[in-house]
Amino acid sequence: MALGLIIGIIAAVLILFLIVLYNSVIRLNNQVKNAWAQIDVQLKRRADLIPNLIESVKGYMKHEKGVLTDVTKARTAFMDAGSMKEKAKASNMMTDTLKTLFAVSENYPQLKANENFMQLQEELTGTENKISYARQLYNDLVMEFNNKIQVFPNNVFAGWFHFTQKESFEASAEEKKVVKVKFD
Repeated sequence: MALGLIIGIIAAVLILFLIVLYNSVIRLNNQVKNAWAQIDVQLKRRADLIPNLIESVKGYMKHEKGVLTDVTKARTAFMDAGSMKEKAKASNMMTDTLKTLFAVSENYPQLKANENFMQLQEELTGTENKISYARQLYNDLVMEFNNKIQVFPNNVFAGWFHFTQKESFEASAEEKKVVKVKFD
């Protein structure tokens, strides 16, 4: 009778442990999904601002059609992207082309003085900051989730329920380049 009680208690503790573990992994998985959704919202907002930006610079940058075409292509790639990996790649491409556009805009003082352009540039900068914060949160949650399912005994349990590692949001190669500063 005492042995049955001990086995019952051990089984109950084990079941309770598995329930708590499963629920914590599900919560983290949902937090990762939510963090990605927050990134996606900001990326969509940025993509929605781009047509207005292009429209406001078109008249000033007649000789920079290549830059405008690249920005449009990057936006189209983002809008057509289906998976998270494709969206991340398209987002990095959009970031790079927008940096080029803003760098080229420095050559056009009238454009820089244009109120619509300035407002759009400010909105895009704010959106880029929100994307950056959302990426950081997403990557933090991905790390927490991956740690949770990789440590023992959680890794055994994670395998039973087919929990797999999540991918972090990586910076583009362009963003990783070292910035060279030259003083003349």
